[in-house]
Amino acid sequence: MNDDKRIFIFDTTLRDGEQSPGASLDEKGKLEIARQLAELRVDIIEGGFPITSPGDALAVKKIAKEIKGPTICALARTIQKDIDVALDSLKPAKRSRLHVFIATSAIHRQYKLNKAKHEIIRIATESVKYARNRIGEVEFSPEDASRTEPEFLYQVLESVIDAGATILNIPDTVGYTTPFEYGNLIKGIFDNVPNIQKAIVSVHCHNDLGLAVANSLAAIKFGARQIECTINGIGERAGNAAMEEIVMALDTRGDIFGGRYTNIRRDQLCKASRLVSALTGMVVQPNKAVVGKNAFTHESGIHQDGLLKLRKTYEIMRPQDVGFGETKLVLGKHSGRHALENRLLKLGYKLHAKELEKAYNDFKILADKKKELFDEDIEALVDTQLASVPKTYELIHLSVATESGKDPRVSLRLKYKGKILSAEGTGSGPVDAAYKLVDKLISRKVKLLDYLIKSVTVGKDAQGEVTVKVEGDLGKVITGQGLSTDIIEASVNAYLDAINKILYRSTSSKKGSAAHGV
Repeated sequence: MNDDKRIFIFDTTLRDGEQSPGASLDEKGKLEIARQLAELRVDIIEGGFPITSPGDALAVKKIAKEIKGPTICALARTIQKDIDVALDSLKPAKRSRLHVFIATSAIHRQYKLNKAKHEIIRIATESVKYARNRIGEVEFSPEDASRTEPEFLYQVLESVIDAGATILNIPDTVGYTTPFEYGNLIKGIFDNVPNIQKAIVSVHCHNDLGLAVANSLAAIKFGARQIECTINGIGERAGNAAMEEIVMALDTRGDIFGGRYTNIRRDQLCKASRLVSALTGMVVQPNKAVVGKNAFTHESGIHQDGLLKLRKTYEIMRPQDVGFGETKLVLGKHSGRHALENRLLKLGYKLHAKELEKAYNDFKILADKKKELFDEDIEALVDTQLASVPKTYELIHLSVATESGKDPRVSLRLKYKGKILSAEGTGSGPVDAAYKLVDKLISRKVKLLDYLIKSVTVGKDAQGEVTVKVEGDLGKVITGQGLSTDIIEASVNAYLDAINKILYRSTSSKKGSAAHGV
């Protein structure tokens, strides 16, 4: 830890994070998350609290054995049995750390422990000495430090450093403090604990007032070198400081943090977030900073216009940097012409000024009815405006013969530029057979991506609507629709509709028309 600019990330997702109500993980889930934490390059993984159950002890032992890279840590109370069980769980680890804790605040001393100050110091120092004789790294936490009398806290910290503690963690256990107080608390520790330079100062903040990340960052400003945090900020009650927010705050605002940095692979943050969410069942709210679904999503027309001109106008981080993907411009009632035009260009449309104005007016009417417009909505809107696509290929005749135990046989005739094209053949089903014949007759490469059928009227003679998505020659996805009381006929017409759009848009694009190419 010689580089004083580097901030060490102590991940406690598998210990404090798992204490979120309903978030219990089995051994397999813990191991999978631990692997992802190693991919993230976290410095320390707190694998669990081994004394709580044989399963937790076994999970820590498996992590210690299989995970390479990070230091593996286990939590223990200042009780010899706790320490022994935790040390046994850590035996397979190449690099290990024991984390011991005891409460120090007046309210905890009186109502939870029923112990005097001198007893707390004695228990803390004896436990640290016992642990340090058996392991190289010992971290000590005075539980509820932020509500502990400062002078007593200084005494406890000085004593455990003398006893062999190498890392001092200062927990805001109940999320009570504010950034101003917490920053001053860390400063006070550096100013008043005479042997403080022999240890690394760590912080562990809870989010009961929504200040866990802010408090952690304030502590960094005053000399803290290790941050205890969790993926997605999960943890007891309102949770812990969110790792992804800490990491990106330091990365984005290095100017005010004096160039302090972490070794975290930022491009793995979203992957880690989704994995933890999936395995714990703790859903990430859409507006969650850095990893939420809406973190890089914009609907406001003013914001979208600014982004399209220069990303930094409304984005302080690149979505690719955290593994999010691309910025998403949601088309809705707040979107402007620039955003619509940009989406149309991505879909392959290049409209003239009057056509764009008409499309935008129609778009606004539709946007008032739908919260979010998808690409299919935009395509349908523009296709309607640009008039019907010419029927380059038209179905003239279709017959289907089926018999139990045999592949169906289909024959069809298509009209193409005044000529009649015909073919017959079989397939695994009537639609499959018909589509194979169409492919054969048009001699063009298309790939069926999706097939959807639904009833659009009621009764035994209900009309069926078939919607297909196909991929054209150049990778563009085209939607086709067909309507008929005969579902096989509707399927063929939908397929031909998509193919006709491919041909029409490809030809029109070469002529410089408003249609889009494939």
